[in-house]
Amino acid sequence: MTSVPLAEAKNRLSELISRAEAGEEISVTRRGKAVAKLVAFDAAETGARRERVTEAFGRLRALREQLDLEGDLKSIAREGLD
Repeated sequence: MTSVPLAEAKNRLSELISRAEAGEEISVTRRGKAVAKLVAFDAAETGARRERVTEAFGRLRALREQLDLEGDLKSIAREGLD
């Protein structure tokens, strides 16, 4: 990944955007610390979507582990017979 100081990024923004569109990831730094990353929009959206899906599956797994579906279904069936 290419790193570019903020002042330089301001002067070369068009070029950096073109490079990001072409698939390059560019880190923008302020006082030597990374503060932003330029990536193609689709790549950023895909990454964010992947993260949301991964988190959702994690929550579903946690819920599944808390449930005793077999016992719960038997209990519901018994209640229906009463």
